[in-house]
Amino acid sequence: MSTPEINQVLAQMRVMAAQSQGAVPAMEEAGAPAFGDLLKNSINAVNDVQQASGQLKTAFELGDPDVDLAQVMIASQKASVSFQAMVQVRNKLVEAYKDVMNMPV
Repeated sequence: MSTPEINQVLAQMRVMAAQSQGAVPAMEEAGAPAFGDLLKNSINAVNDVQQASGQLKTAFELGDPDVDLAQVMIASQKASVSFQAMVQVRNKLVEAYKDVMNMPV
């Protein structure tokens, strides 16, 4: 997951939090993507980065001359950082869900 995608998800979460507190009117834009779609696209992007990293690792292990160790390490770190970011987003979503569920009606 790239930084702009993470920022989009976090911005969407902030807007939803502000809407729940009544600070910001609901977005009525017809062209705005749904939060679920943004989240799904972000998860797919993280999966793609991890798959590419795995393919580079396999190619390096098999002795592909076009793949060097630096490429493999960079791809591995990108996959790790994107996964950690997605886990943090998930944790915040779970925390927000628990907060909403604990609200008195």
